[in-house]
Amino acid sequence: MKIVVIGGSGLIGSKLVNKLREYGHEAVPVSPNTGVNTLTGEGLTEVLKGASVVVDVSNSPSFEETVAMNFFTTATPNLLRYGQAAGVRHHVALSVVGTDRLAENRPSDAENTIRGYFRAKLAQEKLIAESSIPFSIVHATQFFEFFKNIADTSSDSTTVRLAPVLIQPMAAEDVARAVGRIAVGTPVNGIVEIGGPEQFRLDEFIRKGLLARNDPRTVVTDPSAGYFGVEIDEYTLVPGNDARLGETRFKTWLTQTAQPAANASANAVATSR
Repeated sequence: MKIVVIGGSGLIGSKLVNKLREYGHEAVPVSPNTGVNTLTGEGLTEVLKGASVVVDVSNSPSFEETVAMNFFTTATPNLLRYGQAAGVRHHVALSVVGTDRLAENRPSDAENTIRGYFRAKLAQEKLIAESSIPFSIVHATQFFEFFKNIADTSSDSTTVRLAPVLIQPMAAEDVARAVGRIAVGTPVNGIVEIGGPEQFRLDEFIRKGLLARNDPRTVVTDPSAGYFGVEIDEYTLVPGNDARLGETRFKTWLTQTAQPAANASANAVATSR
């Protein structure tokens, strides 16, 4: 089966391409350096020829609402239009658990918050659902790989302030595996939620990650801190009870990802002698 992966050189896309090839499929990664431009449509006719499935794991270059809205409402119609012309039978898109809740405006939010990005993701999902191509929208929880980004966004250099809301993060490897299985399966014409095997409090999750990486910053539990600066509820970041769960635990991932770094340091010392 030919499966075209939009955003195929990114964190999830590159892992997904490898997994699909392991399953015996013809996985074709698409990114700007492959000569395909989803915003203009350039190269889409050629790359989608003979494709059964399109998987879109691409992302906006910015969280700013205008940029994100332009990206998703331009690229998505192009993918759907060219996909329909090519006879694509399944359109899969990666989105975020809690997108509808994260898109809601609240009086407590500052202007120009990340909520605009999620409004753009909702617009993308609506376009996909209204197209004639059978589809599956995958809502994933936050990735382990981004725990430091969350800390950096909530940090004043020495202190990280985070709300004690629930989060159920997962490894990028598990995200790619789940998206791959959904891509080669029957379209659900709806949303599939995926998440990690464990729930944490957000402050606890980041505290564990920083401690494992010997990061000296102190994590302070602050109910008013929100998530990327916006107020959220207790369950905004966690999937429902019917979510498909990955297998990798955070402690395991921390150990596995620390080993390559340790090996690199050892090699650097050996080389310098």
